[in-house]
Amino acid sequence: MTERVVLAYSGGLDTSVCIGWIAEETGAEVIAVAVDVGQGGEDLDVIRKRALACGAVEAEVADAKDEFAEEYCLPAIKANALYMDRYPLVSALSRPTIVKHLVAAARKHGATTVAHGCTGKGNDQVRFEAGISSLAPELKCIAPVRDYAMTRDAAIAFAEDKGLPIATTKKSPYSIDQNVFGRAVETGFLEDIWNAPIEDVYDYTQNPATAREADEVVITFDKGVPVAVDGRPVTVLQAIQQLNERAGAQGVGRIDMVEDRLVGIKSREVYEAPGAIALITAHQELENVTVERELARYKRQVEQRWSELVYDGLWFSPLKRALDGFVEEANEHVSGDIRMTLHGGRATVTGRRSHKSLYDFNLATYDTGDTFDQSMSRGFIEIFGMSSKIAAKRDLAQ
Repeated sequence: MTERVVLAYSGGLDTSVCIGWIAEETGAEVIAVAVDVGQGGEDLDVIRKRALACGAVEAEVADAKDEFAEEYCLPAIKANALYMDRYPLVSALSRPTIVKHLVAAARKHGATTVAHGCTGKGNDQVRFEAGISSLAPELKCIAPVRDYAMTRDAAIAFAEDKGLPIATTKKSPYSIDQNVFGRAVETGFLEDIWNAPIEDVYDYTQNPATAREADEVVITFDKGVPVAVDGRPVTVLQAIQQLNERAGAQGVGRIDMVEDRLVGIKSREVYEAPGAIALITAHQELENVTVERELARYKRQVEQRWSELVYDGLWFSPLKRALDGFVEEANEHVSGDIRMTLHGGRATVTGRRSHKSLYDFNLATYDTGDTFDQSMSRGFIEIFGMSSKIAAKRDLAQ
């Protein structure tokens, strides 16, 4: 029986060439799998037909936009997930979504190997292969671009030699990965970290410096889940899509950073994630109102570790699963409304209300009606500062 390889297929030049390349190098039949996580572009059926025309024995396409939003983006919102305090894990979240579909296809078609189009320099190779090995340890992984030194010139030559139905001339100056949660841009002139991004880099966001009217939005959460925008019920996907449009129109969510890749190098990345940044900003503020102090302090530590695990490709790891339980518990009371002004590249919170609020007006006010017993503070401070006071006396006596 001929071996079968499942290929993560995008429809572009590299993965189209991979179909024939894998067949020649390994003698295996190739099943192409394309997963729609809201990246836009070509119709899924067009992509499926191209895979077959390029030599795949079978091709599957999956509309996973709702799955991606609810099972991957939503946990990131609940975790306020920002790698290095800035990056909302746009690409890192989509990889485990795709991995699940690759593994399911491999089992369905009796494949022994999964292939992807990643290089040996980035994070995605780890995200794919660590994810696959966690879900299906029996599967092997290959990466033609990495393992067989498949350069772009070689890919173009292969496509032309085989007469593959794929454009081989147009080449973007950037490497772009996008989905409904955001867009990542790298390479080209951006590799010089002194060069400022130009407006051509951006697609999801408008120039924040352009004069325009501000946009006020109210986002409603129920246990950490965005359930309404301006009072109108939404799914998680719809919340992201609507805020992509509205926050993006105000230039919200542009990020230009040098980040620490898992493979040990620093990389300059330009991101735009208007919906993600707006939702995380709103969620963070609602937590400030509804989450008890010690839980909130500890959650911030968990958020950083959660983000690192996801960035590093360990979505399916035991620690990530355990932290998921903590994040869910911490969101139990994160319900209410957050009002924000979207303007000039910023999502600024201007109002918050919640039936789960821990904010007590009568305790907080300095006006008449203050119920805070200030006479208790003197003894509290004396006891709270006791250990430092004793240490200070010792140190001063030396």
